[in-house]
Amino acid sequence: MKILVCGGAGYIGSHMVRTLVANGHEAVIFDNLSTGHPESIPGLPLVQGDLLDSRALLQAFEHHSVDAVMHFCARSLVSESMSEPNAYYQNNVAGTLNLLDAMRRAGVDKLVFSSTAAIFGQPQSDVIDETHPTVPINPYGASKLMVERMLADAASAYGLRSVTLRYFNAAGADPDGDIGESHQPETHLIPNVLRSVLGRGDGLKVFGTDYPTADGTCVRDYIHVNDLTSAHLCALQFMRAHTGAHAFNLGNGCGFSVLEVIESAQRVTGARIEFERAPRRAGDPAVLVASSAKAREQLGWEPVYTGMDEIIATAWRWHRDQRY
Repeated sequence: MKILVCGGAGYIGSHMVRTLVANGHEAVIFDNLSTGHPESIPGLPLVQGDLLDSRALLQAFEHHSVDAVMHFCARSLVSESMSEPNAYYQNNVAGTLNLLDAMRRAGVDKLVFSSTAAIFGQPQSDVIDETHPTVPINPYGASKLMVERMLADAASAYGLRSVTLRYFNAAGADPDGDIGESHQPETHLIPNVLRSVLGRGDGLKVFGTDYPTADGTCVRDYIHVNDLTSAHLCALQFMRAHTGAHAFNLGNGCGFSVLEVIESAQRVTGARIEFERAPRRAGDPAVLVASSAKAREQLGWEPVYTGMDEIIATAWRWHRDQRY
């Protein structure tokens, strides 16, 4: 299949492109390069454009006959969404609407959408499955939930087939070590922990040590980026046999606190990691852990990287020899 990968030069998108090519598919990348890195997708077709530019989207579909779309484009910083909500609704919601319109005009009826655990808000159970109430507590989560509703409506009205994959915390890097996670600014925990080991950045901060958890720090479910990309391959197969809009949670089913992640990084790197305790960030729930039982049963998906040390080891290989 030929896949249009929107946001294909970004962290998860570039890993997806690599997975597609390794499995015999063709990839066309659509990216505005605001946070993406063309170095991560050398030699592959790149259309530089923005989802807010309807003309650029239409031209991408006119010039490249694709079978399906994978949608990774989004603003995704929880704290920024609290202070700049309009930018999140414009980019994440209006931009996706433009994409859906362009797909409809081009006759492309399959979409895999990157959603987030942020749609659930404050957890009402220890492990979150797809039946958990969706009450987002920040504009980022709200914008993603709006897109999920749009996809359900598009399925009913236009016959769009879609699979929404609700990521918990993406982490790690390709084991080859030549592509990985690089954001400016960097807000994700594992990259910042490893950057602190290498003396990069402004020092490590732990945001919130008074949460109702065992050690007072946030607990998250970390899933390796290559396990996410394998789920997207499963989603492509699923859409061949299933109509409608479908949603799946993706995680490892176990949570690690911020301090546990730091302890794991110390084991992997052999370094003592110092950090500063800082106030909580607005919009951050205390615990987010996934149930991926539905994805395992219906998509036939199974994560490979389940231990924190092995996830961090792949990220460490990338950060230690970072090329971009």
